[in-house]
Amino acid sequence: MAASGAGARCYYEVLGVGRDVGDADLKKAYRRLALKYHPDKNPSNVEECTRQFNAIQQAYEMLADPQERAWYDKYRDEILRGAGSDYKDDSVNLMPFFSASCYSGYGNDPNSFYSVYLCLFQRIADEEAEYMEEGEEPLPPFGNAGSDYDEVVHCFYGYWQSFSTRRSYAWNDKHNLKEAPNRRVQRAMEKDNKKLRDAAKKERNETVRRLVAFVRKRDKRVLAYKEVMEEREKERQRRVAEKRARDLKKRMESVMACLEVSPCSTL
Repeated sequence: MAASGAGARCYYEVLGVGRDVGDADLKKAYRRLALKYHPDKNPSNVEECTRQFNAIQQAYEMLADPQERAWYDKYRDEILRGAGSDYKDDSVNLMPFFSASCYSGYGNDPNSFYSVYLCLFQRIADEEAEYMEEGEEPLPPFGNAGSDYDEVVHCFYGYWQSFSTRRSYAWNDKHNLKEAPNRRVQRAMEKDNKKLRDAAKKERNETVRRLVAFVRKRDKRVLAYKEVMEEREKERQRRVAEKRARDLKKRMESVMACLEVSPCSTL
C-alpha cells in the first residue's frame, strides 16, 4: 500500500497560517497561494506548481470545513506521525489515510486514489472477516475508477458509512479473569474489561466512519453522480414548470371561452 505518514505535511503549514486562524484569513491565505502557484501562471514550472497547487487545494478543503477541521485538529499529530511506534493495535492504522499525500491522481495505477483506498478497505474487511459468522456476506468493496455507481459505489458507501466493527478488542482487557479470587471480583473485572472493549470499538467505528466521509467527499465517482442527479432534477423541474404553464393556459382558455358564451346565455 502506498500510504505512509512520512509524506504528510501539516495543512496549516501548507497554507502558511496558524492553527487559530479565522475563516476570513484562511480564505485570504488560500487565494493568495492558489494564485501564486496556479500552473497557468507558471508555464516554466508546471509540474512543481501543479503539485503545490493541489496540496494548497487539499489543505483548504480540509480546514474550510468546520467538521473536518475539528477532526483534523484532534488527530493532527497522529495523521502527521502516521504508523508510528506509539500505535499498539494490530489493526491497520487509518491515520495516514486522512491526508491526500497518501495517494496520487485518480486513475487505476498502484498509487492512485482508487488503488490506495481499495487496498485499505480490503485490509479492514479482511480484519473483520476473522470475527464474522460463517455464511455472512463479505463487506462491500471500494471498487475502482470505472466501477458502476449503483452496483458498487452506492453499496460501498451504504454499508461503510455506518460501519460497526465485529472485532472483539479483547486485547484491551485490563484484568485476567482467571486471577479473580471470587465470583464478585470476577464480575467487577468483566465489567471493567467490557468498558474498555466498548470504548475501543466506539473509537474504531468513529474513525472508520470519519475516514469514509473523508474519502466520499473526494471520490470523483460520487461527484459525477451528484452532477447527473442535479441535471435530472433540473430537467424534472423544467417539465413540471412546462406542465404548469400548459395547465394554466388551458384554464385561461376555458375561462375566456366561458366569458364569450355567457352574454348570449343571459338573453
